[in-house]
Amino acid sequence: MNDAPSLHLTAIPGIPKVKAGDDLAAFILVGARHAGLTFESGDALVVTSKIVSKAEGRHVDLSTVTPAERALELAAITGKDPRVVELVLRESVEVSRAAPNVLVVRHRLGFVSANAGIDQSNVDGTDESVLLLPVDPDASAARLHETIQRETGASVGIVISDSHGRPFRVGNVGTAIGVAGMPALLDLRGTTDMFGRVLKISITGYADMVASAAALLTGEGAEGLPVVHVRGLSYPPINGKAAEMNRPPEMDLYRK
Repeated sequence: MNDAPSLHLTAIPGIPKVKAGDDLAAFILVGARHAGLTFESGDALVVTSKIVSKAEGRHVDLSTVTPAERALELAAITGKDPRVVELVLRESVEVSRAAPNVLVVRHRLGFVSANAGIDQSNVDGTDESVLLLPVDPDASAARLHETIQRETGASVGIVISDSHGRPFRVGNVGTAIGVAGMPALLDLRGTTDMFGRVLKISITGYADMVASAAALLTGEGAEGLPVVHVRGLSYPPINGKAAEMNRPPEMDLYRK
């Protein structure tokens, strides 16, 4: 008998196009039922931030945006649409880097990202609409966690995911911007390695790793698979938050 640990990721099919006011938990439960998936305590669901934002009405029509002077200045540097830059500034607390085709900011949620996570892909097919990130992704995750537990009796971890670039690596990876019902971080300090050596600095970005694994299925293009069910995880009963993973500005060695 093979006792090797394994992880099973399944994209939940049939999630319809989401619009403002839609009940995401209901969509997920119906999709899982049609796919023959059940929920067990210790499972996780990775839900892309895009459908959370759509359900929460975070769509913005660019024709309604008037860029201020700072947005016009940065648009001239970056070559980006001044209206998009204005929204980036409204969603941010600080500009980290501005260069041609690049605008990196510290988001109001505490993480550093390009364009404050504002996206035009898979919004409505035009160049005049953008989607902002959820107002409070940890709260969004908590609502999904509570609803699914109430409806199924299972405590299922929730990760709200987004795709982020990294300063010294090419390519986006899945990142957790909202967490509920599971750890965001796992502090391994004080445990031992296979030789008995005590770990002194090991803290694992657990929710980020789950989000990145699920991104292999959700993708960023026309996949149309915004929810992934994960089974086989082994995590302690910690109700984490994605905000815990943000490095404090005073500890950021690359802070401008």
